[in-house]
Amino acid sequence: MSSASLPDEPNGRVLIVDDKRDVLTALRLLLKKHVEDVHTARDPSALPALLDEHTYDAILLDMNFTQDASSGREGFLWLERILNKDPGAVVVMITAYGGVEKAVRAMKEGAADFIVKPWDDADLLASVQSAIKLRRSRDAARQERETHADAPATEASPSTGTASEPAPAGTGFDGMIGESPAMQQVYRTIEKVADTGANVLILGENGTGKELVARAVHRRSQRSDQPFVTADLGALSESLFESELFGHVQGAFTGADEDRAGRFEAADNGTLFLDEIGNIPMGLQAKLLTALQRREVTRVGSVESIPVDIRLVSATNQPIYEMTQAGDFRQDLLYRINTVEITLPPLRERGDDVLLLADHFLDEYAATYNSDATSIGSGAKSKLTEYHWPGNVRELKHTMERAVIMSETPTLQPDDFVFSAPNAQRRSGTDLGVSTLNLDDIEQAAVRKALSKHGGNISRAADELGISRKALYRRIEKYGL
Repeated sequence: MSSASLPDEPNGRVLIVDDKRDVLTALRLLLKKHVEDVHTARDPSALPALLDEHTYDAILLDMNFTQDASSGREGFLWLERILNKDPGAVVVMITAYGGVEKAVRAMKEGAADFIVKPWDDADLLASVQSAIKLRRSRDAARQERETHADAPATEASPSTGTASEPAPAGTGFDGMIGESPAMQQVYRTIEKVADTGANVLILGENGTGKELVARAVHRRSQRSDQPFVTADLGALSESLFESELFGHVQGAFTGADEDRAGRFEAADNGTLFLDEIGNIPMGLQAKLLTALQRREVTRVGSVESIPVDIRLVSATNQPIYEMTQAGDFRQDLLYRINTVEITLPPLRERGDDVLLLADHFLDEYAATYNSDATSIGSGAKSKLTEYHWPGNVRELKHTMERAVIMSETPTLQPDDFVFSAPNAQRRSGTDLGVSTLNLDDIEQAAVRKALSKHGGNISRAADELGISRKALYRRIEKYGL
């Protein structure tokens, strides 16, 4: 890591809480050259008094102390107390290698990052500097909100950023349409995570609207007036991967006629959306992980590192947990990208959302093509709701566009709809979307469907499955759901 990624002058006040004296000494010696003020504490019970006396730009908090050497329970407890006392605090958890899963859970509960023992000095410094920057960004945003809290809306300064356009009026939750329990759960998760800065992983089949979710997270975040930059990793060849993401300098390869910034630099201070992240070859996953850990990129053909401050949102339609178990996706990269996970349900599991979406697309395309089509007949509605929609919302949109163009009457009829998979199985209460008779696969699919149908409500899902809550929890754990 080059010095280019660190400030020229020490800045910030950092608190380190760890019960091991050698850890405190090592961290203090490492940080004192880069941080203006370093405080240490071996006993977490000293935290309330320290927080009363000082405001810290970053707090490095061990997950396990002498009272509890391995579970991480104390770390979760003190994280909660810190955030209750100072909601703007930026806490970086310190964990032994075997406790990475617990650290990821801590991030979901409000920590900003985690450091694994034994740490890499460059990664640790990058994490601390990013934490300091995040704290100051939060403080500035809070002061701005307080300053303009009573100002009329017409006096607000116009946004000068390059963020995505606001959601069109009348299109539900930030451009997404749906009232099913599964979609309500998606909306609630977006509202909870958007303002935190946590990395988000969006899971869902093709056509379910993963980019809409990513844009909604960005619009509701503190980075909403900064760039929203997308990269379709499924469309990048291995030879272009580094150049597209990290940039290149003139002469780096044939055709590199000038210096060019990559997607990471373009998204600096904003949100970077990495679509189809499950398609990255294993060799390139390590390079992406390094950039995320160190919060810096090196352009192809250069040796100079460039610091970047991004909020990462990723998406995939791949079974990424199965890929991790099979060794096709790095577990440490998965930890980095899925601080919070949002799973989009397939359209076949969204009930009457099909008709809500169909009405929306009808209005949209009737206006676009100046069509007389104004409604959907009852027979056509039945046809729409019975179809299993393998292409999800994207397929429904294209189907409605064709129907509006081809229709000769104001009311759309069943014959106006032509499906991409007319002979495939239709939607039904027992359609689990699996093509196997393996009992474990069928049971896992049933559990997934019940949870999705009831928006994650354990009691309702258990009732649907005809099992107890305890039995459902066992199956959730069994299948890693």
